[in-house]
Amino acid sequence: MAMLRPAVLLLLILALLTGGAYPLVTSLLGQWWFPAQAAGSLIDQQGQVRGSRLLGQAFTRADYFHGRPPVNEKTPYDPLASGGSNLAGSNPQLDLRVAGEIARLRRENPQATPRVPVELVTTSASGLDADISPRAARWQAPRVAQARGLPLATVNTVISRLTRTPLPAFIGQPVVNVVQLNMALDALRHPE
Repeated sequence: MAMLRPAVLLLLILALLTGGAYPLVTSLLGQWWFPAQAAGSLIDQQGQVRGSRLLGQAFTRADYFHGRPPVNEKTPYDPLASGGSNLAGSNPQLDLRVAGEIARLRRENPQATPRVPVELVTTSASGLDADISPRAARWQAPRVAQARGLPLATVNTVISRLTRTPLPAFIGQPVVNVVQLNMALDALRHPE
């Protein structure tokens, strides 16, 4: 019994430290140092939350840029149903899905080059990615420009302006947030 008491006391102390104090301190420090990120990296437009920089949204209209395909077609970009497709590269279902995506994208983007950027036909590991490469955005730009009645140069300028390159550049690829890109194009149509 004498050995049990220190073990139980140590268990309680460590449970309070690792289960209570540590999460509380890291949450408070995160909210203090990184308030926007701790609040979900929300995209605010005139006091209205339009989305998150971390989560993609399902855009299907021709005048909007489209992100990576969602894993779950019934509830696209649902954070409660996130995860990869779990289809191996050798799985024939993956080949059929990718071929179907390529055919659909070529139909929707007849002005684009025949070579479809890979991230427009493959899902991400989480199924929630909000970003695409500038190359994938420029591939869709002729469709979006035509649907919006804008010059292609204007759309490409918006893509360039919203392209984020990691600092330092060797730790990642440049990306464009699809939600912010579509919001910027909407602002061109309806300046406020």
